[in-house]
Amino acid sequence: MKKHFLLLSFALITITSFSQTDPVIMEVGKKKITKSEFLQIYLKNNPNPSYDPKALDEYMELFTKFKLKVAEAEALGYDTIPKLKKELDGYRKQLAAPYLIDSARNEEMVKEAYERTKIELRASHILVRCEPNFLPADTLLAYNKILALKAKIDKGERFADVARSSSEDPSAKSNEGDLGFFTAFQMVYPFEDAAYKSKIGQVSTPVRTRFGYHLIYVVSSRPARGTMKAAHIMVAAPKSATPEEVEIANKKIQEIYTKLEKGEKFEELVKNYSDDPSSNSKDGVLPAFGTGTTTRMVTDFEDAAFALKKNGDYSKPIKTEYGYHIIKRVEWTDVPKFETAKKDLQNKVNKDERSMKTQDSYVIKLKKSYYYFNKSKKSIKWFESNLDSTYFEGKWTAEKLKSDKVLFILDGKNFTQKSFAQFLERNQRGISKDAFSVIVKTQYAKWEKESVLAYEESKLEGKYPDFKALMNEYHDGIILYEIMTDQVWNKAMQDTVGLKLFFNENRSKYVWGNRVDAVVYECYNSKIADQVYSMIQNDTINSRHVLEVINKDTELNLRVRTNKFDKDQTVYLKDKALVKGINKPYEVDGKFFVIKVNELLMPAQKELNESKGAITSDYQNYLEKKWLEELAIKHPVVINKPILYSFGK
Repeated sequence: MKKHFLLLSFALITITSFSQTDPVIMEVGKKKITKSEFLQIYLKNNPNPSYDPKALDEYMELFTKFKLKVAEAEALGYDTIPKLKKELDGYRKQLAAPYLIDSARNEEMVKEAYERTKIELRASHILVRCEPNFLPADTLLAYNKILALKAKIDKGERFADVARSSSEDPSAKSNEGDLGFFTAFQMVYPFEDAAYKSKIGQVSTPVRTRFGYHLIYVVSSRPARGTMKAAHIMVAAPKSATPEEVEIANKKIQEIYTKLEKGEKFEELVKNYSDDPSSNSKDGVLPAFGTGTTTRMVTDFEDAAFALKKNGDYSKPIKTEYGYHIIKRVEWTDVPKFETAKKDLQNKVNKDERSMKTQDSYVIKLKKSYYYFNKSKKSIKWFESNLDSTYFEGKWTAEKLKSDKVLFILDGKNFTQKSFAQFLERNQRGISKDAFSVIVKTQYAKWEKESVLAYEESKLEGKYPDFKALMNEYHDGIILYEIMTDQVWNKAMQDTVGLKLFFNENRSKYVWGNRVDAVVYECYNSKIADQVYSMIQNDTINSRHVLEVINKDTELNLRVRTNKFDKDQTVYLKDKALVKGINKPYEVDGKFFVIKVNELLMPAQKELNESKGAITSDYQNYLEKKWLEELAIKHPVVINKPILYSFGK
């Protein structure tokens, strides 16, 4: 989280133009920072910027601290550390990807995806597995098998029966190949593309994806239902549950539903009773699902959610393979207009297999613009003659290659045999045992494409100021995170002597408040509270026995907690005049409490182990402050105040 914070806090936005004069606004050591660089960062972090001197001074103080840390990281060579260079290269690949596509073809793919998001298909499939690295003979075997299965269907066998008996998708045994409804981006692209191009009620020809060969049977289509944000109360009853456990879960969800019908708040019921740990701290709210999302719910859940007519409506209890649910509609959104959805669709297309199609056409355009010239016809023959069986074992080397003839020329730069040989050595694993001429041809095409794109990528900083700015952002963020880890965060945790000394010098700040060592009985209503109060008058009755008696017919009547509670930090204890022993029932926010106080604990000094989190955080802040003081001496900072105060004039 710290790394992401550092990256985002000083993120740069697109720099579209520079004035002819870009004065220096500050110097950190020997490094100069211009007015435009500071302004871009200031605007990024201040959507409603103020240009009065006080606001500018306050931000300049933060900016100075940031630049001092970066200057020190560079001075210590953090930007040359191999693992950090590798990390930056990884980010560079991600950031470069949107620049290495055919924008016109990409726009077509975005529009195609949008049209598909307006329609949902229900389809079934039959899978014959065929991994990308299968041998040609195994690939042919898989292809013939899928053809044989299609022949069965063409002769009259039910698609569902063939799927159940022969599909290599394990789920087909129970769902007969039924995938439910889906839309764009919810299946791998080749599968999606074939499904949307198939006619309803007809079986497709074999479709190849990275999983293997598929037969696709589109059962029906419907207008997209849009996107649903829903909340739920869940009582778990998984497939492994016994009939008795399922019955108990059913009884519990019905009791919760009764409470909901009587007016109890959905959010409170979630907090008290829901078994879904991913949502019960969020009022039961789930990630949005439906059209255009990558989140998919089981069919019964989705159908019940989309059947709700208004925001705030909730369903009767429904059963899924995970248990019982009461679903509340939080917000429904129709399929957005194209202009609204375009940016999100663009991002998805860029990350999807679709991007490979746009990349291929982009390489063709780059070749034309950079005056590509192919000279490989003769020079490639060496590889066809010198590849051998060791290539399939990952042991082949090009040590016999003595020449370095040109294979192709791009923008006046020669790409040679030795470069291709290195590519072959790096990419031996997973190669199908095919004819060496075929392998060389396939690998050469991959190398040529990779080389053309890499050449274009090397020029991005010079072509696109926004890309250069983003790379600077990631560069600074990565080395800043690393130096902060070494100089502040880890140092505070590892320096036990310094931490102890700091604690002793500041121990008056770390004290316990008013606490109670108590057993808390949280009751459903006042009647139950009175019953609990009466029961615990008997010292021989413990809290477990009370819980068993009160919750005999329902799990919702009583909740028990035992702990040392901070009164000021606990809502139902705050401002209560508690006494040692059993306190009379009282109500807080519609809940009834009986408190048995074992001990009233007065404010007391915390020991180091009792305040480790707070003291470590304070010690980190102390170390950072002292470090910055040292950096300000090592890298003198000069701020041009007239330039700083010229903003907004």
